[in-house]
Amino acid sequence: MGKSRRPRLSRKTYERELERLEVELVKLQYWIRAEGRRVVVVFEGRDAAGKGGVIKTITSRLNPRVVRVVALTKPTERERGQWYFQRYVEQLPTAGEMVLFDRSWYNRAGVERVMGFCTEAEYKAFLSACPEFEHQLTNDGVTLIKYWMHVSDEVQEKRFQERNDDGRKRWKLSGIDIEGRNRSEEYLRARDEMLDHTDTSYAPWYVVDADDKRRGRLNCIRHLLSLLPYEDLTPEPVELGPRPATGGYRGRGLEELNVVPDRSPGDG
Repeated sequence: MGKSRRPRLSRKTYERELERLEVELVKLQYWIRAEGRRVVVVFEGRDAAGKGGVIKTITSRLNPRVVRVVALTKPTERERGQWYFQRYVEQLPTAGEMVLFDRSWYNRAGVERVMGFCTEAEYKAFLSACPEFEHQLTNDGVTLIKYWMHVSDEVQEKRFQERNDDGRKRWKLSGIDIEGRNRSEEYLRARDEMLDHTDTSYAPWYVVDADDKRRGRLNCIRHLLSLLPYEDLTPEPVELGPRPATGGYRGRGLEELNVVPDRSPGDG
């Protein structure tokens, strides 16, 4: 018997709670910067699981100079000749920075494994090396947080259909996604084997139920905030005072400049 589902979260409730969490994320950002922390958050999961959505939600109010998103494309010929982790190491945060990986080195344990883009030897070597790689990161002071965004086959199929029907979203539906529809069981086995080898005490996996996008995003953000011992270091508002008088120079008016035409529809 399947688990009972809670009612879908209303937009009003979602936006009210998100606004509260956004304030906390800004506090987190100031703390990371002030304390010189290095934070890595990895988001993995099946296609259409909501990785990009939760990342966009986290970063929407934050400074991209402090909170950076990494979403690498497939490796180049040169990168394929490197140590596997090398191109990911180049994207790791410096002091005072948080990096969110929209897919990460775990590509080898998921897409590459299932789609045959790596050899069996490369796959086994990854499972052996990954825990040590992550242990080195955490030993060096990096905070590493890993999320698996879980989506059921039924919800994934619904989201695929929505992407296919909506021209604004169709770019999200790749050939790999379509091929992956036929390999659900293989992806499930690959995920479980990945968890068996890489769910460690120093870098555990956290699973987010993302069938309800709104609940999944809020739960993920709350959990992320709970893992970091941040303080409120938000600066006090500055006293702007009256705007200083100008010296009389008014500059060119809009009628003298090459202004973008206003062709927006009327309010009626």
